[in-house]
Amino acid sequence: MKWWWVLCFLALCLLFRSGLSQTVVKSLPGLPGDLPFYLETGYIGAGEREDVQLFYYFVKSERSPKDDPLVLWLTGGPGCSALSAILYEIGPFTFDYDKSTRDRPALKLNEYSWTKVANIIFLDQPVGTGFSYANSWESYNINDNISAAESYEFLRKWLKLHPEFQSNPLYIAGDSYSGIIVPMLTLQVDEGNIAGLKPRMNLEGYLLGNPATNISSDRNSIVPFAHLKGLLSDELYGSAKIDCNGDYFDVNLSNAACVNDLEAVTKCLENIYEANILEPNCLLMAPKSTVGRAWDSSLIIEDRSLLLLPTLGASRVWCRSYNYLYSYIWASDKAVQDALHVREGTIEKWVRCNETLSYTYTVSDVIDIHKDLIKRGYRALIHSGDHDMVVPYGGGHTAPEYKPKECFAMINRWFDYYYL
Repeated sequence: MKWWWVLCFLALCLLFRSGLSQTVVKSLPGLPGDLPFYLETGYIGAGEREDVQLFYYFVKSERSPKDDPLVLWLTGGPGCSALSAILYEIGPFTFDYDKSTRDRPALKLNEYSWTKVANIIFLDQPVGTGFSYANSWESYNINDNISAAESYEFLRKWLKLHPEFQSNPLYIAGDSYSGIIVPMLTLQVDEGNIAGLKPRMNLEGYLLGNPATNISSDRNSIVPFAHLKGLLSDELYGSAKIDCNGDYFDVNLSNAACVNDLEAVTKCLENIYEANILEPNCLLMAPKSTVGRAWDSSLIIEDRSLLLLPTLGASRVWCRSYNYLYSYIWASDKAVQDALHVREGTIEKWVRCNETLSYTYTVSDVIDIHKDLIKRGYRALIHSGDHDMVVPYGGGHTAPEYKPKECFAMINRWFDYYYL
């Protein structure tokens, strides 16, 4: 009997070390009563010696978990937390702004959550994102290839822990910069199946919103997009197009005419909110943007007074950026982290988008991967908002955040093989 207890203790130690932890969350601060949906959180180890501990949220489908698709969701950035996608885009709960105060954000159910028709794993990736962490500093040095590889390792281990979902149709999904990682990961899943790796995944396809695809092309499209939307004059656009020869991204600084044109373009666009050009641009920038102006995350902590209601009848222009403040307050609350079973002391502070990752951009073009995946017979759904100047095509940058009803209807039809 004594040895049995010793073996149990050692097994628990190994389980914690490997990151194979999973816990069902019954309730959350800010949302009254027990959760009306199944939420599981946990860590899974990846990388050499499993130094990387990837945190995830798993929500079962509210319709038919056994039959509905399984989706692995990767938020963009790189470095934006899965919690951002849950709270502001496609998750089962969001903030109730009418009932929230500066110190106590309130939650409500999201009637357009994609978890109504799909099982979704929301993954904090790459390491250093959200509640994911590493046991060594070396493991924080990452790039596109490592990010995709560790996400694939995570998915294989997660499915081994959840064999009941191995036969569900599998989709890899994400938005923004995940447009680079998702196709890479989808290809790895297919190659793993071909190589006979276990568990075999029932891969059906992938879906992306406002995705980065070819970094040079994506960034070069900003100037013509701004012109088409009436933000740049015909004269300025015509001059820039000629002087820069259509290349506004990798500019030769000795080309004075092009540099002068782009300075004028920057001046015209500096007060435009990139994620949705029709909305006000405010002090707090949406940190999803990987193209354009930088975002000072310290403002989130220093200027919480922005959450105060207007006084003495004064009005305040609504800005989407202000909504993001609530996520910092809520996710930094110890009661919330305890409810989510976050390992104490593993992160210094939670940020919605980590701008300080030690990240190297090693892949700049995934067009050929898209072509390859389509030739292999996989389904692909690519959608873009037509008011997005971060990754322009043409909602906003994260389309489900701006058009939740329409995006839910779209994804519901697509999963069920109906015409969009």
